[in-house]
Amino acid sequence: MTLTGNMLIGQHSIPGTGAALRALNPATNAALEPAYPGGSAEHVAQACALAWSAFDSYRETSLLARAEFLETIANEIEALGDELIERAVAETGLPHARIQGERGRTCQQLRTFARTVRAGEWLDVRIDTAQPGRQPLPRADLRQRQVPLGPVAVFGASNFPLAFSVAGGDTASALAAGCPVIVKAHGAHPGTSELVGRALARAVKQCGLPEGVFSLLYGSGREVGIALVTDPRIKAVGFTGSQSGGIALCQAAQARPEPIPVYAEMSSINPVYLFPAALKARGEALAQGFVTSLTQGAGQFCTNPGLVIAVQGAQLEQFVSVASSLLQRSPAQTMLTPGIFQAYEAGVGALAEHAHPVASGLPAQGSNQCQAQLFSTHAQDFLANPHLQGEVFGAAALLVQCVDDGEMRRVTEHLEGQLTATLHLDEGDLEQAQGLLPTLERKAGRLLVNGWPTGVEVCDAMVHGGPFPATSDSRSTSVGTAAILRFLRPVCYQDFPDSLLPEALKQDNPLALRRLLDGQREA
Repeated sequence: MTLTGNMLIGQHSIPGTGAALRALNPATNAALEPAYPGGSAEHVAQACALAWSAFDSYRETSLLARAEFLETIANEIEALGDELIERAVAETGLPHARIQGERGRTCQQLRTFARTVRAGEWLDVRIDTAQPGRQPLPRADLRQRQVPLGPVAVFGASNFPLAFSVAGGDTASALAAGCPVIVKAHGAHPGTSELVGRALARAVKQCGLPEGVFSLLYGSGREVGIALVTDPRIKAVGFTGSQSGGIALCQAAQARPEPIPVYAEMSSINPVYLFPAALKARGEALAQGFVTSLTQGAGQFCTNPGLVIAVQGAQLEQFVSVASSLLQRSPAQTMLTPGIFQAYEAGVGALAEHAHPVASGLPAQGSNQCQAQLFSTHAQDFLANPHLQGEVFGAAALLVQCVDDGEMRRVTEHLEGQLTATLHLDEGDLEQAQGLLPTLERKAGRLLVNGWPTGVEVCDAMVHGGPFPATSDSRSTSVGTAAILRFLRPVCYQDFPDSLLPEALKQDNPLALRRLLDGQREA
């Protein structure tokens, strides 16, 4: 397929009129063709008008039709073949195997949402039938279902060019809920975005859906993004990126005459707790697992283990010794963009000013390469110094050494909201771990035992969210089937004739849903 450098507004390929984006190969700093001129406020308004005109039709598509649409998107992405893989590798510097795996994850989550849509449990149907003879007052017939919010603006992420981008989790869950989607492509991988966007547009056409169900825009500055968030026809936002970017979108959304929800995943350092019995029993294996998790993908994961917390002692010293030896043999890796590399270097420099350097990976051999880093500090210094508490996006971690359990608890209470918290423990550590759990439940969205946080399964039980600043709304997840709930709201129908009720609420239950009927779950 020939890349055009154009936006997709519905089924129309439209050239932008603003400043042009041009992808760089981060391994060589070579510019990639074509250029992608950005959109304007007028292009945003055109896409939003199409999305709004499609909304009422698309939101009432049958469960079967919507599920088949999601599956068709997955099929069309797979049909792109090696062209998609090669372009994504060129734009991100990520290895072929990583992009192939991410393509599989992207298609899997589309098909998982198709399965979720078919089952219909997300409609959360609740029926309380009329009780005209009830005393002292009769009860009306009341029926509730979930309906989609409206068109959703999705901002593609830098670190996942497929799974958190044009057809990623935010788009998949919004489309599953019945919401048209307008994607603002990330500037680091515009060609990958165009390929996937055209696959999605083909699926819209094949399934006979209104063209406004999907559009893809480009923009190098704030104009397109702010215009999207503030357009009155947009009813929710999905974002994965920096804390400053997420907060800016939240502020814009709240300043509207009609504020809307922004589901922004922003910042997390993902604390890992190493308890004494676990360190004593398997300290070397823990060091190996830690270094593998820290350096995976140059550390460019929102769940990268950026903070290690443990009580001082001989076992911790042995862990540090092994981890240092392994880290010193870790090759430097190309980061996603020159900007991300520069931010990493600045973050590492700040840590070096305020913490003790422990070990570094092998020196860089090419452009924009991340040299892995491990630093150490004492708990009292960590608690007193905000420079030690922020996220460094990349393969850098800080070890916080505590004098006892009490200091470990104080460090935990001091943490900001996190996506994950990991506990490495054995039988002898259970009491100590139990004392931390209430605090960790307040601090993180996913708690792990004897695992590593990198790797987020797409399934029903997954939570990929957490208290601020991990996300802007701790009640939600951006991964897993519960992500669909972000783009829904309840509506109650009182005393409706059966002929006027939506299918999900009709008396004879034509969709065969498991509904809550007069307080009892139907079989």
